[in-house]
Amino acid sequence: MVADTGTWVVVPVYNEDTVIADVVAEIRTIFPNVVCVDDGSRDSSAERIAGTDAHLVRHPINLGQGASLQTGIDYALLRGAERIVTFDADGQHDVGDAARMAAILRSGEADVVLGSRFLESTEPVPPLKRLVLRTVAALSPASRKLKLTDAHNGLRAMNRAVAQDLRITMNGMAHASEIVASLARSSWRIREVPVTIRYTEYSRSKGQSLFNGVNILFDLSVRQR
Repeated sequence: MVADTGTWVVVPVYNEDTVIADVVAEIRTIFPNVVCVDDGSRDSSAERIAGTDAHLVRHPINLGQGASLQTGIDYALLRGAERIVTFDADGQHDVGDAARMAAILRSGEADVVLGSRFLESTEPVPPLKRLVLRTVAALSPASRKLKLTDAHNGLRAMNRAVAQDLRITMNGMAHASEIVASLARSSWRIREVPVTIRYTEYSRSKGQSLFNGVNILFDLSVRQR
């Protein structure tokens, strides 16, 4: 596959030293431009990233995934990114899915492409995870407006104009709902596509409980008042 030099991949990182080098290596088989934002990790994540060919940006303290994404997006835009893909650091995403999403952007068919584990997925979603995600989608007016099946998938692709317009202000995990709400208020062309999520023992340990999922919606509703 031809390298996609116009797309930058943003990877928020917090205590992922056991997997991050492999994740970067996989991404760079297709996307040469990767920026990892180390969000005040207490392990050796930054050192592992520094040993790869990815760009490394560090937060001196932990600010949350939303802040890491915004930092990475700003960094990529300053370096002329035409498209931006957000990619989780725990190894659950497939770079092939990211490549297909970036291709949709290049074709001009959409401005934003969101990944969904509930469209034609070949990997079974753990029951509790399915309940959490379905509950969040059902309770979110923005998700219903956009008819999304998976509003909290970390694999997203956007063109430069969308990235410049997007401002993530919620630092924690509620940023995903904030992004969807922002898209629902916009006139951008949004497309949801099936992606594969690799549920390893490691990635499962990074999951959210149902209680946290409901808290995300509560935090977002309070912020929007």
